[in-house]
Amino acid sequence: MLQSCSQNGAKTLRLTMGARCRPIQLYYCVQARQVHNTPPWRPATTLDEWVGKEARPISLRQLMVFGRSLTEARLISSANYVRTELPTRLAHRIRDMQTLPYVVVTNPHISQVYELYYKAFESLRKVREIKTLEDNEKFCKKISQTLQEHLTVIPKLSMGVIECWDLMKPEDMDKFMNTILRSRISRRVIAEQHLALTETFNSPWHFPDSPNASNTGTEFVGEVFLKCNAGEVVNRCYNTILSLSSATYGATTPLPALKLSGHLDATFPYILSHLEYIIGELLRNSIQAVVERQKSSPRGWEETPPAIEVTVCEAPQHVIIRVSDQGGGIPHDTLQYLWSFSKGPRSSQRLENLTQVPKMAATLQELRVSSDIPTSLHPPSEPHEKSEHSGAGHDSSLSSLSSRPPNLRLGMGLPLSRVYAEYWAGSLELHSLEGYGVDAFLQISKLGNKNEQLTMRASMDAV
Repeated sequence: MLQSCSQNGAKTLRLTMGARCRPIQLYYCVQARQVHNTPPWRPATTLDEWVGKEARPISLRQLMVFGRSLTEARLISSANYVRTELPTRLAHRIRDMQTLPYVVVTNPHISQVYELYYKAFESLRKVREIKTLEDNEKFCKKISQTLQEHLTVIPKLSMGVIECWDLMKPEDMDKFMNTILRSRISRRVIAEQHLALTETFNSPWHFPDSPNASNTGTEFVGEVFLKCNAGEVVNRCYNTILSLSSATYGATTPLPALKLSGHLDATFPYILSHLEYIIGELLRNSIQAVVERQKSSPRGWEETPPAIEVTVCEAPQHVIIRVSDQGGGIPHDTLQYLWSFSKGPRSSQRLENLTQVPKMAATLQELRVSSDIPTSLHPPSEPHEKSEHSGAGHDSSLSSLSSRPPNLRLGMGLPLSRVYAEYWAGSLELHSLEGYGVDAFLQISKLGNKNEQLTMRASMDAV
């Protein structure tokens, strides 16, 4: 039964189910702006059942151990884990969106995300237990299609929160964005890992007795790169960002060199697309700051721009990567909005730029100016096709499906990088010396034994 009550000049819709009364908290203000695309009403019972389930987090080590000895039974087990985990995680985020103020959830952009999530939830929850390889192939097609459809989520969410910045407290909006983006990363990880394991299982070299088998071992288990070398990743990302910067500023513009030092042989297991995105954003910000400061200096291009210094430090349980520049630091009025998705300077420009990005995978390899730019390391189509640490091989299932202009500033690189860093229990911090430069510190768990950092339950149920 639906009940309506008034409180503080707003109205609250309550859904009563038997003896249980739960506020849906779909608020709409009397003087609210006109909204469109109101999400259709749906019965809450099914969603309640899935929200009542706990997500089961995994670690990089679990992904490695499980995928190393891949059998048909393990592949089927992986499929059934993904089959139940995806709708569970979607259900919690749908419930979180239902708790947003009514004028926010009916924003056209956020409403479209809500519809995408509900469509995926309804589709995935109806998948029956996977018992055969044929069942798994059908399931893989379904999750691949869902991944492709959800490439619009990041730009739509970003436009929605910018448009609704005055309808919620900025800290509440940023908390919502961090939660929903972290959950998006988690779903993508488990879905792409299963797709990669299925591809490995179906490959001719998977079975040692196969005549097409290769004796060359692979350094990947699904999407997890076992021997991720920090120094090599930094070099590769720097070369990519250098090409992007040259395309942005012109081939004659002097660009800062890279000075790399420290424990350059440090290796650790990681998902490369995550690390490359973070390092790529940090280097892009640093190069951008140095070039623009150089432009405004009295002597301009007469002086060689100061190098970007990157230091890799290996500790027993962590690897720390410091990126230092002399780009003048971050202005004080900008610093307070550094990690915010919803508020900050140039919001109108950011909104305009986002309209040019209909799809976004949030990976470094989607920023391309030509086909010869190095892309992310990914599991190769065959082990012998990949030279050591070369970056050759096929792209992830998302990378080829989206692209965006390399010089387009969206104002979300740093907050999204922090979401990526914290997902595997790492951290990202920036220290700015206004008038001089910035030091960025990225800390990564070296052992791969930390569980993914999730918001385990819908926020309204956690109260």
